Amino acid sequence: MQFPKFIAPDFSTEPFVSAPDVITEPAGDGFLPENFYATTIYPEYFKIDGKWTMLHKSRMDCCVVIKDGVPTVTEPRRVKAGDQVVVGRKDDGTLGVYVHANCFVEADDDSNSAFAFRTGQSRETSFSWEYDRLYEILRHDRDNGYIVWVLGPACVFDYDSRTAMANLIKKGYCDCLFAGNALATHDLEAALFNTGLGQDIYTKKHVENGHYNHLHTINLVRRAGSIERFLDEYKLDTGVMHALTTTKTPFVLAGSIRDDGPLPEVIPNVYEAQNAMREHTRKATTVICLATQLHTIATGNMTPSYCETEEGIRPVYIYSVDISEFAVNKLHDRGSLSVKGLVTNIQDFLVNLERNL
Repeated sequence: MQFPKFIAPDFSTEPFVSAPDVITEPAGDGFLPENFYATTIYPEYFKIDGKWTMLHKSRMDCCVVIKDGVPTVTEPRRVKAGDQVVVGRKDDGTLGVYVHANCFVEADDDSNSAFAFRTGQSRETSFSWEYDRLYEILRHDRDNGYIVWVLGPACVFDYDSRTAMANLIKKGYCDCLFAGNALATHDLEAALFNTGLGQDIYTKKHVENGHYNHLHTINLVRRAGSIERFLDEYKLDTGVMHALTTTKTPFVLAGSIRDDGPLPEVIPNVYEAQNAMREHTRKATTVICLATQLHTIATGNMTPSYCETEEGIRPVYIYSVDISEFAVNKLHDRGSLSVKGLVTNIQDFLVNLERNL
């Protein structure tokens, strides 16, 4: 697969040659100096002892701590008193910090018009090329990358989309999955009762007392002690959680104030959940977010626009897929400017994706 070419900055030119070393000030215990520098989604370089060094494993809205001549991206809540934090709000190289925003060049990018129609993502947008490109990326990253999925419960409310997602996991197109209590609960409810919030996931028929099904499922999983033991005890062999469990694919279920139960594997502490998610976004080469606005924004804000692999520096591909134009464009508005949005029905997206792969 041909990725856009990464073009490194030419540090032998101005203003890089004359720029001073990066400036730091000591942090407090859990708080930053007032003029702290905040990271972005792009490759960033810091001049230390006269040499420009790229920040590794970056992510946005963090600070940079210099230790033993090495810049390290750090969440502000993790800084300790005395940590040397980069300060200064200029990132053009003149203060020893450079953000390399235009680092990738598409071979066929010949667009030079400042005016154009239909530049946003809407229900009128053509997505044929995006689908074909996504198939190509996923086929490559199945063997050479790290694919992270972020799922809302709508993905398992339909029989075909639930089956399609499970098959994608079994075929190796998922290296980690992020979700909340709801996705896992309703997937397990479907495995046990064939319902999602009491509605048959194929016929849409409401079953008697169906509103109990998700609560009953949670209770049984909690009694079993884990999702895996629950699946074994009831001999269930369908769905997303079954596919994750049998393939030993890691997942992170982040808790919410609205959760029922929750399931045993749900991480109730938001910062522990954030830490667990970051372990996987650091490795991500492709991220696909489906029908979950808050989890999508959270994941997108943890994920840079680039990654370092054995093949070199390449883009991280982030997709936000939702039936709502507002939800699709929201992540872009929150700073993840490299996200690609697809406005479509989630069930259709997953079924089409699985069939074409």
